[in-house]
Formats: sequence, C-alpha cells, structure tokens
Amino acid sequence: MAVKLRLTRMGAKKRPTYRIVATDGRRPRDGQYLELIGTYAPLDSETKINEELALKWLNNGAVVSDTVRNLFSEAGIMKKFADSKKKGK
Repeated sequence: MAVKLRLTRMGAKKRPTYRIVATDGRRPRDGQYLELIGTYAPLDSETKINEELALKWLNNGAVVSDTVRNLFSEAGIMKKFADSKKKGK
C-alpha cells in the first residue's frame, strides 16, 4: 500500500476548504483516508497542520503531492524533515 499525503476537497460550491490527509494512493480523491493531518482554506489564507503527524508519515515513507509539499514548506515541516534525515546519517 502506497500512502500519499494529499488534499481532499470540502466546503460549499465556490468556497473550497481542503483537508490534508494520509490516504492509500489507490483511493479516490474524496474517499476514505487513514488519518487527518490538517486543513487548508485558500480563500482565508489559513493553514492548520499537525506537525507531529506530518513528520510521522514523512518518516514512514509517504509520498507527498506537489500542493501539500508547498504547504509543508511554508510551514517549515519539509526543512525539519530534511534536517532529521541528515542527523540520521
């Protein structure tokens, strides 16, 4: 099972909000997910991410979508992940 970190669309028509989720890559975009990591509201410029869960899934080898990678980079999570990989070597 290939775990992916990606967005699931929520919200009303023309008022999108997204959940950042860990899901099986074979599942549909808005289908069942393994764990909720955070939320993203592009119209409000609001992002909430549980950093511990994000790092847990990254360390377990989850594949990150491009948009989620950008959100994690803005929050500084990708830098912490890269630093933790350097310390492990």
